[in-house]
Amino acid sequence: MIRINLLPHREAARKQKKSAFYALLVLGAIIGAGVVLIVGGYNARGISIQNSRNAIIKDAIVSLDKKIVEIANLKQEIEALKARQQAVEDLQGDRNQPVYLMDELVKQTPAGVYLKAFKQEGQKVAVSGYAQSQERVSELLRNLAGVSPWLEKPDLIEVRSTALGQGKSAKKVVEFNLTVNIKRPRDQVAADAKGKPGAKPAAGAAPGAASVPPAPAGQS
Repeated sequence: MIRINLLPHREAARKQKKSAFYALLVLGAIIGAGVVLIVGGYNARGISIQNSRNAIIKDAIVSLDKKIVEIANLKQEIEALKARQQAVEDLQGDRNQPVYLMDELVKQTPAGVYLKAFKQEGQKVAVSGYAQSQERVSELLRNLAGVSPWLEKPDLIEVRSTALGQGKSAKKVVEFNLTVNIKRPRDQVAADAKGKPGAKPAAGAAPGAASVPPAPAGQS
């Protein structure tokens, strides 16, 4: 029987397999390093692009913040201009207030009431006078509160009995002091508009413009 020694061939096969294994390891390492470099480069490029976008967004935010500040300043200037315009309109309308006040006091003062003095401070008018009775004072308050289109919110400060004249000719009367508010023309226009649903401004009038009502009859 012939015997053949195959040990050298097996050793050579083992060496060849080891070489192939190491070659595969090296190839795997190279491929892994390449994948890491590719992924890292891709991620770095993505981060760079995102940073660029973030910078653009930050610049846009700064620009918008400046515009917001400018808009806020413009709003403040507009409000200041509106306040000045309203002040001018109030001054123009307030020129006729003494006329409206005198006319309304004459209209709303009932018989048996004598007004001795009145004083206007701003939109509040202090009125003092005499009445035949407290019922006359109450009637005056009702007229000022609900009848007069120009006067509102009367407030009775003091009412007391007193005597006019001396001796036997003295008459007992009621002395009173009260305050009442006078409306501005724009307030009266707003009240009229609220009382008339669907009312439209006159043709040619600017939107939101309040026209000053005409002075009472016989006054200028």
